[in-house]
Amino acid sequence: METRRALIWLTTGDDRIVPPDTLTSRWHVRQLNYTARPPFGLPERHDSHVGILDLTGYSQDAGAFFLERWIEQSGISFWIAILPGTPAANPHLAYLTSLHCSDYHTLPIDWDRLSLAVGHFWGMAELQREIARTSRNDYQQIALVGESDAIRHTTARLRRFARTSEPVLIYGDSGTGKEAAARFVHEQSAVRHGPLVVINCAALPSSLTQSELFGHEKGAFTNATQFRVGRLEAADGGSLLLLGIDELSLQQQSSLLRFLQEGVVERVGSNNPRQVRVRIIATASTALSELVSQGRFRSDVFFRLGEMAVRLPGLKERPEDILLLVPELLTRLPPHLHAKPVSPAAMRRLMTHSWPGNLRELQNRLRQALLLSENARIEPMDLALHEVAADIHGQHDLSLAQFRARAERQALYCSLALSRQNISAAARLLRISRASFYRLIDKYQLSVSDTIHPPNAPERPHRR
Repeated sequence: METRRALIWLTTGDDRIVPPDTLTSRWHVRQLNYTARPPFGLPERHDSHVGILDLTGYSQDAGAFFLERWIEQSGISFWIAILPGTPAANPHLAYLTSLHCSDYHTLPIDWDRLSLAVGHFWGMAELQREIARTSRNDYQQIALVGESDAIRHTTARLRRFARTSEPVLIYGDSGTGKEAAARFVHEQSAVRHGPLVVINCAALPSSLTQSELFGHEKGAFTNATQFRVGRLEAADGGSLLLLGIDELSLQQQSSLLRFLQEGVVERVGSNNPRQVRVRIIATASTALSELVSQGRFRSDVFFRLGEMAVRLPGLKERPEDILLLVPELLTRLPPHLHAKPVSPAAMRRLMTHSWPGNLRELQNRLRQALLLSENARIEPMDLALHEVAADIHGQHDLSLAQFRARAERQALYCSLALSRQNISAAARLLRISRASFYRLIDKYQLSVSDTIHPPNAPERPHRR
């Protein structure tokens, strides 16, 4: 007998639609009330790739507050909406459907058609997961995996920005997964069914910028034997991802100015401007505002990119996520490598490393360890992380005191930065006295000048 696959059905508490045997014979339907608060941990405790979003009883005044939280926490790849009538009859339901769903059906339901649609999207979800599993850029696929506050807040911010049509800037050090975050924004946006066109700005030659971005007409220049659609025009109806926009020269930046302002492209050799509708996503390793102050980035281009910016946390800011990331990376290995478990001592070493190369470095360290290890599991010596400091017993301090000290140091940095190094104002922000503030500065052997550029060196032990 064929095993029934799980199908999540979000509905209201009243007048629920009862699925017929034609559906329940193939699918294990689990109806959930989206007017109630979703339980913690739902994403990890179901195996459904497809969900039904029953909006026939939807009301903005009747507990719809939790609907988006249910959708976010479910982790479902494809949603199918059920509407009481045509989308034109209710613009709000049409918006919800376009934002969250890949398909919709109206009353009365054609159950055979709905069952076929569920099966189709299940197959697409399986295909996407297989592609993601075998992807060459393994760490990019799990860059947003984690339970730390840092990555949760980042993901929530990305999701909120994705719902708008405004440009989004994504900052982060090398190896933090900026491209993965950009793809997440596209997949959560209203244009997710359109193309995602990626431009690697660092590899864009200055002499070919106009042709690459805007395309050209036949005969526009030597060797232009046929017309070519530019990358901007190819992204019409979807998203344009500018990877490493901080790598563009000032001249290349000026080429983007009219497009960013008016959404107009004009092929080289043509006098026929074309209006395109494109969602802009840009990544950078350095804050563009800093580059503007240095004269390395045009202010007019920066302001047209907007202020919707997200900074991806480095791996050293989310060490608790390493417990989840390591097993995920070990399951995404090239065929010639065979996964081994990581010993507790090696895991402690991984969690106390500074990770200047972030996720990319973590992935490379694990692959190197698998090649070097001659034991049944990965040990600290296989990781080659010799620069990590250890105490006299060779153990790394993961105590509550260490994490509390890190939080206190960060509070000092942030409060002084916000108060422009004013001790009294900084103390008021932290709701402590000036005397307590000075004691914390002395405890961690800091000076006010230290807080302008916090040191990246390992934390010094405080005086007892």
